[in-house]
Amino acid sequence: MKVKICGVKNIHAVKGAVDAGADFIGLMFAESKRRISIDQAKKLATYIPPHVKKVGVFVNPNLRDVLEAVHTVGIDAVQLHGDESPAFCSEIPIPVIKAFHMNGKEDIEKAGHYRTDYYLFDSPGGRYRGGSGMTFDWELLQDVDIPREKVILAGGLRPDNIQEAIHEVKPAMVDVSSGVETNGEKDAEKIQRFIEKAKKEELV
Repeated sequence: MKVKICGVKNIHAVKGAVDAGADFIGLMFAESKRRISIDQAKKLATYIPPHVKKVGVFVNPNLRDVLEAVHTVGIDAVQLHGDESPAFCSEIPIPVIKAFHMNGKEDIEKAGHYRTDYYLFDSPGGRYRGGSGMTFDWELLQDVDIPREKVILAGGLRPDNIQEAIHEVKPAMVDVSSGVETNGEKDAEKIQRFIEKAKKEELV
């Protein structure tokens, strides 16, 4: 099970994620309380080892801004949380994670129009568009016609529900931000607990 820790803002958060065994770390370039600048991201990237993938998170960006992050920060994948079209996704020269905010079956049908490396299914509204950090109905993903190795589950995940989530959805990756925070800041102990439980599920 792959784990992505999203929305890191400082060295403490990066080190906490890396030391706990995160596979992906999300750098937020979209409007958000976790937003960081390209320069900040470049500095944080120096603390992320090569085996941990750096993901740049955007909402309705222009291609120029995406390419700047790719070349300046050295991000390994682009995560898109807005209304980006399939054509826009195809213009990005590195792996793309397209997010879909799950209100119902129509959002699964929408996902079917995209050809991206990963499909991230998040709560309605989503973390980066005013989401509440609540879970959505995981049963919506039971019959999704997308290979499980391309499915990422997000939205309201925490150390106390991650094993249930993985058991029900069987995603390739889980993505967490607020669920491993205390008072709006990444909590190294919660990150450690979340990753241990997520990866332990593989043995259950």
